[in-house]
Amino acid sequence: MALAAAIVVAPGTAPGVAQAASPPPLPFEKLFGGAFSLVDHDGRQRTDRDFHGKFLLIYFYYTYCPSICPTNLAHMADALKRYGPAGKRVQPVFTTTDPGRDTPMQIHDYVKKFDDRFIGLTGTEAQIRDVTRKYGVHRRKVRDPDAEFDGSNDKDTYLVDHSSITHLVGPDGKFVTLFPHDTTGDVMAQRMRKYLDRQKAATE
Repeated sequence: MALAAAIVVAPGTAPGVAQAASPPPLPFEKLFGGAFSLVDHDGRQRTDRDFHGKFLLIYFYYTYCPSICPTNLAHMADALKRYGPAGKRVQPVFTTTDPGRDTPMQIHDYVKKFDDRFIGLTGTEAQIRDVTRKYGVHRRKVRDPDAEFDGSNDKDTYLVDHSSITHLVGPDGKFVTLFPHDTTGDVMAQRMRKYLDRQKAATE
């Protein structure tokens, strides 16, 4: 009975020829994102509500990342520069995947190397676990094979394996789209432009 209910005859299909019904579209805006409460690189408490009204580019990173994170942050900075004054409608937000080492001071010195508009966020282990889960980001510690380790302190002897994607969130706080790792600044700017233009037209 359930199988029969899932079979429909498409318009224009010859009699007696059945086709499977298309599945409903996935509610992607509900798959990624949600409320958060974290601390920024200046030590101020920040929540998702602070950023409503702007597009958010959210990237999960950590300051000890050797190459992947700096590459993506540089691409993001390039994308914002391509927008010029219109880039003020976009707020880049970087959330650490390594709260044990990424203090506000550590993050402040790091994000300012890329762009003054960047906001870095950190929090407790529980807070970071919550926000990474909401955004579908995995993370795990892996031992750095090149680090010296005497068993007394592993602070600098591990890397963080984590999802390397950028989330675009709309002014209403809902997920819009994803940018994969190593999306260049020109491509990111081009793809974001249609969302910004669409939102601007809707408000005029």
